[in-house]
Amino acid sequence: MNSRFIKIFRYERYIFATILICLMLLIAELSGEKEIIFPEIAALAIGAWISEKQIWESNKRKLFILVSLAALVGILTVKYIHVPMIIQVLICYAFTGISLTITATNLIPIISACILPVYMQTTSWVYPIAVSVMTLVIIGAQYLMEKVHIKPVNHYHPCNFNTKSQIKRWSKLLIVLMLLALVPMETRNIYFIAPPLIVTFTAFSNPSNPVRKIPLKTFAVIMIAAITGAGARLLLNVYMHLPLMIAAIAACVILFFSFEKIKTLFPPAGAILLLPLILNTKDLIFYPAQVTIGAAAVIGLCYLLFPAKLPAAGTKENLE
Repeated sequence: MNSRFIKIFRYERYIFATILICLMLLIAELSGEKEIIFPEIAALAIGAWISEKQIWESNKRKLFILVSLAALVGILTVKYIHVPMIIQVLICYAFTGISLTITATNLIPIISACILPVYMQTTSWVYPIAVSVMTLVIIGAQYLMEKVHIKPVNHYHPCNFNTKSQIKRWSKLLIVLMLLALVPMETRNIYFIAPPLIVTFTAFSNPSNPVRKIPLKTFAVIMIAAITGAGARLLLNVYMHLPLMIAAIAACVILFFSFEKIKTLFPPAGAILLLPLILNTKDLIFYPAQVTIGAAAVIGLCYLLFPAKLPAAGTKENLE
């Protein structure tokens, strides 16, 4: 397809993603249900709609089941497992690792979907219901875009995981995450290791992930998302008393423009952008600094603790 038309279609998909986010915020504000706001919906829209090729190896059925189940497990963990927050986070992280391995997918945004309720300490059933509905919208719209050739058809190829190596890998990830999260959790500066940064950590821990080749660009996108999301909420919503929807539109335009200029689509940046929309006002001032420092630490540690290794002769493994 002509590159000019590819760009035009991508711009259309940016508009569709922005409309979806606006509808989510409008419904949340009209209903008074804050739990309807699901920051990871931006990440899903970026990976499933805006990217020319779906970023994760997952079919539509597994996308719906995994995201919905992750949101449900997050709520159940907060409601019924009364342990310190860091233990709840580790339980959710372990669950998502097991789920991804069993289903042979690398849909790592489910990590944020599962852990977010723990950070917000929400027990409302509205959250998993809203997540399920919005995921269905993502899937339905993706299907229509593929039908009318606005984006290429996604072909799912199950990940060829080696169970033994996956167990070792996720065990190591769990231990490193526990050490990374210990100080932020104990000091209540939790956005040093915000849920989308845990997704970032998981992505960068895989030496074969393409983001490992562009760490500076990815870091720049994360930093822009954090500053833009918090800045738009503070300026337009808190100080100017405009609806959240206006702040979200402004933030999305800036982030999507940054994607095009930096030539880097990184789905977790979408969740980082929208997370300030559900934070307390006092957390907004420090949010960009915490996320930026946390991203630098997470990315740097992944290169140190998860170095690239040459594959053994005759083997091939597809990781997330």
